[in-house]
Amino acid sequence: MPAATPGTPSLLRAMNDRAALELLLTHGPLSRTRIGHLTGLSKPTASQLLARLEAVGLVVATGTDGGRPGPSAQLYAINPRAAYVGGLDVTPERVLAAVADLTGTVVATHEVPYTEGAEAVDQVTEALGGAVKAAGLTRTDLRRVVIGTPGAFDPQTGRLRYASHLPGWHSPTLLEELAAALPMPVEYENDVNLAAVAEQRLGAARGHEDFVLLWNEEGLGAALVLGGRLHRGWTGGAGEVGFLPVPGRPLVREVTRANSGGYQELAGVEGLPRLAAELGVEPPDTSGGAEAPGAPHGPEVAAAVALLTRAAAAPEGAQLRFLQSYATALATGLASVVAVLDPEIVVLSGAAISAGGEPLRALLEAELAELAPSRPRLVPGEVRERPVLHGALESALAATRDEVFDTSG
Repeated sequence: MPAATPGTPSLLRAMNDRAALELLLTHGPLSRTRIGHLTGLSKPTASQLLARLEAVGLVVATGTDGGRPGPSAQLYAINPRAAYVGGLDVTPERVLAAVADLTGTVVATHEVPYTEGAEAVDQVTEALGGAVKAAGLTRTDLRRVVIGTPGAFDPQTGRLRYASHLPGWHSPTLLEELAAALPMPVEYENDVNLAAVAEQRLGAARGHEDFVLLWNEEGLGAALVLGGRLHRGWTGGAGEVGFLPVPGRPLVREVTRANSGGYQELAGVEGLPRLAAELGVEPPDTSGGAEAPGAPHGPEVAAAVALLTRAAAAPEGAQLRFLQSYATALATGLASVVAVLDPEIVVLSGAAISAGGEPLRALLEAELAELAPSRPRLVPGEVRERPVLHGALESALAATRDEVFDTSG
């Protein structure tokens, strides 16, 4: 079939199809009349459009809008079974996989705990296979998979960088092995970048073109969104702010070998128990609450979250001083990021920062106002449950919808 050219009927039909599909995706089931009103199409044209989309399996009739005055109208919706995608969130403790349908509904998840000596390919195939099986599908039913990991795969060498703490993921042939093991296109993205995708599409950053997401869990990182797009840098390392040299800590040399830097050592979770002890904060009782194998966070994150949760619940005395010191540490590095990028908002995310709640956010905003030349709004992340996994699914869905919503071929 010849390629469509601007102004041809086939191109206009494809544009109308895409507009209607996006409306159904955003608003849910709509009647023919409502679709015509929202797109500006006549009733006959809207009827032809819906018939065409129903015939190719992208739209299904879902019932009527009964209950309103007058005759009931047929409602139409995106066919959720028109395509499926997969997402994976990889941490040093476990691999979590999920499958979502074309509407974004998560239909199944499966988690594989990390075991000593486990191979990355085996972890991925086991986790994804479990999710696919739970969804009643096969792996060939997935149009695309996005895998989120700490660090980033160097586009020149294919090797994982900035994540020496992720066991089993540093083979120079890993990407080739994963491509051979999985039958669908596979993409890889930094975990913090995916948390930003989730916030941009589902959470606190909706409607914002320029923002920074500051993250603190196993590592301290940032995601940079400029003009609505992720900025990854030449090697994928943009946002690895844990390596920033900062006042208050000696210079860390050979940072990639140490897998740390000044900002990480100043504000990372590993230093929070020591900071709390110095300020006279009693450690919370975690007896019987150790992280189980396969838990999303290791013991250092769990200890930091416990300290911050309790301090935020009663921010006074030593606990207030602890929150203030942590806010100062976070602001010390964040001020450099704000000075360079001048973002509209900063989204605060990751288990440790989230545990500090509104008391920490307010203290951090006050500190940043004194250290940075501009004053972006600091907002808590809204995607609190599995943000990396949701970002992986949203990233896979965006590319897949571009493919399946294109009816011009």
